[in-house]
Amino acid sequence: MSVHIREFTEDDRDAVFRLRKVAFNGGKPSGPLLRPGSHGLLAEIDGRVAGVLGIGEYAQFYGGAAVPMGGVGGVAVDAAIRGRGVAGALLDASLEAMREHGQPISVLYATVPTLYRKFGWERAGLFEWVELPMDRLLTVPNPTELIPSRPMDESDLTALHDCYLQVARTIDGMADRRPPRMDLEKVLEMDLVSVLPGPDGLRGYLTAGREPSSRDMGTLKVYDLIGVDVEAQLNLLASLKSWAGTLEAIELRITDPATLNLLAATPMRYSVWTSTWMLRVVDLPAAVAARGWTRLANTAVDLEIIDEHAPWHAGPQRIVVEDGVVRVEPGGTGAVRMHARALGPWFTGFQNTHALRRAGLLEGDPAGAAVLDQLVGSSGIPRLADFF
Repeated sequence: MSVHIREFTEDDRDAVFRLRKVAFNGGKPSGPLLRPGSHGLLAEIDGRVAGVLGIGEYAQFYGGAAVPMGGVGGVAVDAAIRGRGVAGALLDASLEAMREHGQPISVLYATVPTLYRKFGWERAGLFEWVELPMDRLLTVPNPTELIPSRPMDESDLTALHDCYLQVARTIDGMADRRPPRMDLEKVLEMDLVSVLPGPDGLRGYLTAGREPSSRDMGTLKVYDLIGVDVEAQLNLLASLKSWAGTLEAIELRITDPATLNLLAATPMRYSVWTSTWMLRVVDLPAAVAARGWTRLANTAVDLEIIDEHAPWHAGPQRIVVEDGVVRVEPGGTGAVRMHARALGPWFTGFQNTHALRRAGLLEGDPAGAAVLDQLVGSSGIPRLADFF
C-alpha cells in the first residue's frame, strides 16, 4: 500500500471536513479549509483521501523569547484504513514541513499519546481551568489602589495585546498570539471585556463569557485575567466579586499562575480541568538559537540525539555556551544520550534530567546533564492558555 502525502488545497475542503466530522463527532463544518496562518497535509491512497493533518503558525515564549511553533491539530484517518501507517506517514511529513516553514518546535493536544510518542512528542506543559466558589473569591484582599475600569472598544486592540505580551513573555510556554493565525478582533465578540487604563497603555484586562451550566444560575467563564502588577490583578479580582448573588462560582482559565497561586483564596481542594500538551523539538539547532536561556559561564555539553524521524539533528551534537550565546553544532563525544522524546520536556523545563533519566529517555554523563538543567533554569510549570 502506497501512501501519497501532499499539501491540501481548498478543493479538498469537503473530503477533509467529512473525514474530521466522523473522526471527532463534530457538527456540520463551515467556512473555508485554508485559513490565514495555517496549512495542512493530506494522505491519499489510490487517489482517495485517507488522512489529514493541520499545522497552525504560532510561537511560544521560552526564556522571554518567542520561538516559532507548529501547532498540530485535526489529525484524522479514515476509519476503514486505520492501522496501516497513514497517521505515521502524516506525522513524518509534518516534521519536514514544519522545518521548511521555520518552526523548530511543535505542540499538540493528544487524545492518543502513545501514537505521538512514537514520533518524538512528549508531555511538556499544562492548559488549565479552575473553579473558584464565590465565597472563596469574596475573601480575596481588596486592592489598595482603585483603578477605574471601562469596557473595551476596538481602539484598545493593540494595547490589549501589548498588555498580554507583557505578562505572557514571563511565563514559559505561553503563546504570543501573533496574527494571522490568532485573530485579535475575536475578543470583540466576547460577552465581557473590561480594561484597566494606565499611563502608558493598559495595566490589565479581563475577558469572560456568560454560559449555561449544570448550576441553576449558569457560570461565568473568565478566559483572560491579565494584570501587569499586583494592584491591577486585585482590581480585576475585585470586579468578579460583583457577581456574588448571581453566581455560585466562576471558572477561570489560567493565564498567569500568580493569580490563582498567590492572590486567590483557593481552598486545599478545588476543581481543576487540565489538558496536557505535548511538544516535540523539530530542529534542535534552530530551537536552541531561538530560545532564551539562563546566562552561564562558557561551557559545552556533548550530546548524542536518538531521533530516527528527524535525521537532520540526530547523532552527535554539541551545545556550546559562549559569551552568553547558546548554539548547537555537530560533533562531540555523545557523552549525554537523549531520546527525541526527552528534548521537549527538557526544552520547556517541564522535566529535569533526573526525571528523564528515570524514564529511560536520557543516560550518560551526570555533569553534562546538570549543565542542561542549569541552562533551562525552569521558573515554573510551562503553560499555554490557548487550545487548538
